[in-house]
Amino acid sequence: MIVIGGSASMDLAKELASVMGCDYIQAATTTFPDGECYTRIDAEKLDDDVVIVQTTSPDSKLIELLLLQDAVRRLGAKSITLVIPYFGYARQDRVFKPGEPESAKVMCQHLDMNCDRVITVDIHKEAVLNYFNHPHKDLKAAPVIAEYFKGKGIDMVLSPDIGAAGRAKMVGEVMGVPYDHLEKTRLSGTDVRIAPAKADVKGKKVLIVDDMISTGGTIIAAAYALREAGAAGISVACTHGVFVNNAIEKFTGSSLDALLSCNTLNNPVSHISVASLIAEAIKDAQKGKW
Repeated sequence: MIVIGGSASMDLAKELASVMGCDYIQAATTTFPDGECYTRIDAEKLDDDVVIVQTTSPDSKLIELLLLQDAVRRLGAKSITLVIPYFGYARQDRVFKPGEPESAKVMCQHLDMNCDRVITVDIHKEAVLNYFNHPHKDLKAAPVIAEYFKGKGIDMVLSPDIGAAGRAKMVGEVMGVPYDHLEKTRLSGTDVRIAPAKADVKGKKVLIVDDMISTGGTIIAAAYALREAGAAGISVACTHGVFVNNAIEKFTGSSLDALLSCNTLNNPVSHISVASLIAEAIKDAQKGKW
């Protein structure tokens, strides 16, 4: 097996190859003066099963992945597994207004043309993967997040809302600590109270978990409210650290003890690796388990 890293996921691809004990090739990708993508795989032939690791955000990385798929197929790959750590456009999974495209479906249809299976990590809407005709699997990062924080004194795991309560439950169960979700209660036209639905955080070190942090506003407000409620410590972990518009800087000086993300996207706090999860999924696919 050969692992090929796209320019958006080089570090994760290298680690995956190391974990699996297989060869690694870094795609040589540059941009032409007119902005178009050029990519090349430095090999005469790929007479093996190939794994391409590439996040599809921003748009230029999606184009690069489509080109890499074609290049790998032309070099004679026996099979192509796409590992898409962060699947861009997954939040655009329906038509909200007349005249809009169903963007997630379009992305899947194009990526599906040159692959044999697809692996994603905490995709925003798992139903999006049904647009792929080939076998697909979405991996949950909760176990690796839980393992990272084991032994770090966390007393409770919280999700920022009830929609993410299942993630807090998974992390809490692995860590062996209680879990809950935060609720917003409108006190007046301008005042909103944020607090755990049931649990008391006074004197406790809490971990907030979510699938994605984009602007950071929700998490910062939640952290402030938890401090006001007497939490002794607050850490935050997410799968995808999108951090738009320098959002990471907003956390500087906040009441957080730690801010971490998985390495599905490269950023200064992406210290939790999903390589072992991906390696296990690939091995299961080779055994015909999915």
